[in-house]
Amino acid sequence: MGEKRRFSNYILEIIGIIISIIILLPFVLVIFNSAKKSAEIVISPITPPEKWSQLFINMKNVINNANFNYWRAFFSSLFITGVSLALIALFASMAAWVLVRNKTKWSNVIFMLFVAAMVIPFQVVMLPLISTFRTISQFTGINMLSSYKGIIFAYLGFGGSLSIFILHGFIKGIPYELEEAAWIDGCSPEKTFFLVVFPLLKPIHMTILILNGIWIWNDYLLPSLMLGLNGKIRTLPVAVSSFVGSYVKQWDLILTAAFLAMIPIIILFIFAQKQIIEGMVEGSIK
Repeated sequence: MGEKRRFSNYILEIIGIIISIIILLPFVLVIFNSAKKSAEIVISPITPPEKWSQLFINMKNVINNANFNYWRAFFSSLFITGVSLALIALFASMAAWVLVRNKTKWSNVIFMLFVAAMVIPFQVVMLPLISTFRTISQFTGINMLSSYKGIIFAYLGFGGSLSIFILHGFIKGIPYELEEAAWIDGCSPEKTFFLVVFPLLKPIHMTILILNGIWIWNDYLLPSLMLGLNGKIRTLPVAVSSFVGSYVKQWDLILTAAFLAMIPIIILFIFAQKQIIEGMVEGSIK
């Protein structure tokens, strides 16, 4: 039995290594080719660069390129992602807490609707969403398209279902006696939530913020539909797409632009992966 188990572990390790190589290979090739000139990429796209200093030259050329406007796109992505994550964490926490603590027939129905919303592809609702936002803009005068408020509101809706589902399972494990003690001490439901429950959600909040943050930062379809490819507000994926259209054959600039868009989320994941794993483990145990 021991030898069979050891052999199966070796097989699993080999499979894990192969899957890791397949996943990491595109990122490695982007990094390698971002440090080359265009002619070098065409000649040998899979070999490491001869001079890594070319990477910084390419990065400088892309950042200073007026067609890309890196810093404007970066801060637009940062603002949209940051505000969306803050609202998702706040409203999803409140909704999950109410659904857990108020067990009624309607609360179960609402929770199941959130669960069902998780399996609906975005492509199914994207055209009705744009049509609805356009109608709201016409009747209220509030610009829901081509604006920060519109796309942030959309991300709040799309990110809420998964976040509520995860938080719902976590809140079930929080002792109800803590909230009863707060009520006895004179806390209102609002104070009980913000002073007692909300701080206890920090581990699972990290998981929610990272999962939604990676998706929102890398999202291309929703910003391209709502903000437009050449609008005043452009996220990094949209800016990279427009940049590729302007420099179709200059692979050194194209891959460097893609690398610049990847850097922030890679750094975030490297430093927050411990919190992601801890949050997921605690949520599953709860």
